[in-house]
Amino acid sequence: MDQIKWTPIFKTNRMFEAELMKNNLEHSGIPCAIINKQDRSYLAFGEIEVHVPEEQKEEALSIINQKSADTE
Repeated sequence: MDQIKWTPIFKTNRMFEAELMKNNLEHSGIPCAIINKQDRSYLAFGEIEVHVPEEQKEEALSIINQKSADTE
């Protein structure tokens, strides 16, 4: 059975930013997972990470960079 090796490609402290990034990547055909590492009591501590399969990391980073360039 194949195991997917996930790697983080985006970090933020705002859930809506992580959800937007996940949505953009999934619409481009890249599976994603959000890992919330924030403290439940104090949301100022910790980050929310968007992870993609390691073999799609470069493609995902390219999409992120393109989206960033489009908003500037």
